Amino acid sequence: MTRVLHTYAYLRPSAVHHDAEGGTLSLQTSGGVTPVGPEAHPSFFRGFLTHPQVSAAALLCVADVAAARYHRPLPPVSLDPVVTGNGDRLRFESFSGCCGVYARLDMMGDALDGGGIGHGTTNVDVNLPLREALTRVGPADPLHMRVGPDELAVTTFDGPVIEKKVPLPDRWLRGFAETQVIASEFDPRVELTATEAVRFLRSLPRPGPARGASRGARWVVPAGRSLRATTRPVPGAVCLPGPERLATLARVLRHATGLRIHGPAVTTGSGPVASVWEVRLPGMRLSLTLSPDTARGFSGEGGVLDGLAAQESAADAESVSVLLAWDPAVDIADLAAQSGLTGRRVRAALTRLATAGRIGYDVAEAAYFHRELPYDSGSAERHNPRLRAAHALVEAGAVRLDGELATVTADDHVHRVRSAEGRLSCTCRWWAEYRGGRGPCKHALAVRIVRRTASDRTAAHPPSTTAGNSPVTSTGADR
Repeated sequence: MTRVLHTYAYLRPSAVHHDAEGGTLSLQTSGGVTPVGPEAHPSFFRGFLTHPQVSAAALLCVADVAAARYHRPLPPVSLDPVVTGNGDRLRFESFSGCCGVYARLDMMGDALDGGGIGHGTTNVDVNLPLREALTRVGPADPLHMRVGPDELAVTTFDGPVIEKKVPLPDRWLRGFAETQVIASEFDPRVELTATEAVRFLRSLPRPGPARGASRGARWVVPAGRSLRATTRPVPGAVCLPGPERLATLARVLRHATGLRIHGPAVTTGSGPVASVWEVRLPGMRLSLTLSPDTARGFSGEGGVLDGLAAQESAADAESVSVLLAWDPAVDIADLAAQSGLTGRRVRAALTRLATAGRIGYDVAEAAYFHRELPYDSGSAERHNPRLRAAHALVEAGAVRLDGELATVTADDHVHRVRSAEGRLSCTCRWWAEYRGGRGPCKHALAVRIVRRTASDRTAAHPPSTTAGNSPVTSTGADR
């Protein structure tokens, strides 16, 4: 696993300060991007939290996930949560250390009372004293929040006084890219009232002190106004893999106004799939996205590969990127109209931008959103070895097309790739094991690249026809 050393530099620790007028939640920022460019310590919001106790509990849930490792628990190495200002809301995001749980808290305008909400993305310092202080916030405690340093901090310190150096695996960034592809295929499946949501979530098992979450998938189906467990997938069911991974939601259950569960359509033959568990709170939404298994992080799902395989996606991503403006809901049709690209090419461009952490997906609004993380979208192939291998096969001339079939010769092995209803299957071991459940194998991906290249050439140079629409046969002089 590739690791780089990532440094968070803060002017001072985040903290809750108390005075005669109440408390101030000061969240310190590090290394952000705003509409005017990179900033060392950007500021996104200053104002009151309309529901201070709920906000404190929800922020702790995001911090809990950042500090957790559900598969093979080890001493945690917490990555500081990411916060994005989208003008009308603040989004706090984190991944678990095992990359199998993605948490996001959306603080909408109703949860924030005060100054305007800025635009941009940064990391925020969440330390142990801050966590302890947040647990003590009461329902009647007025709480002012600053996301970014105050003027005193900026003028008093010549440089950062708090530095955290943590190993940042590539899979963390890949998780951001994969979750937006996976979630974009989800629809709302179940919605529970607050009472039923609390009853169901409190009935789930909790992780023991010597073990992490359970292995294997569970399934739930709507039953009246509640849910019931089922041993196998059926139409309308939702996958619940590692239910103990929802335990952190206990912090906010007494404030919940409802629960909505999102997932893909399943059949009786479906395997484990991811799901999104979205708790509605006053003025906020808190969601946990669970990978299909506790031993399966999002980084290896392969959902981005089809988008990255499109040859034009790199150039398209450059065109689309200049049109993004930290929009809370990215409109595909609007981007297509502005860029002159088709909807399919816009989605492929967004997938490439997502490999640099610049695009997320909100299942509650069924829309993409813009953020900026300090990563290069040109490193997409470095983060996806199957894509590198597919391009190598294409460059080596290993792919031969024959109608709906294709032959790929790799390392003296011949693999047959078949196309049926737009879906590719392969005779290789990878396909036999995952059946496309973790994205295309390198052979199918190479075939898709070759087919798209051939299709693009045909579109660019259509065969000449006579007035009677009969093909004109090229002569030697024509050639």
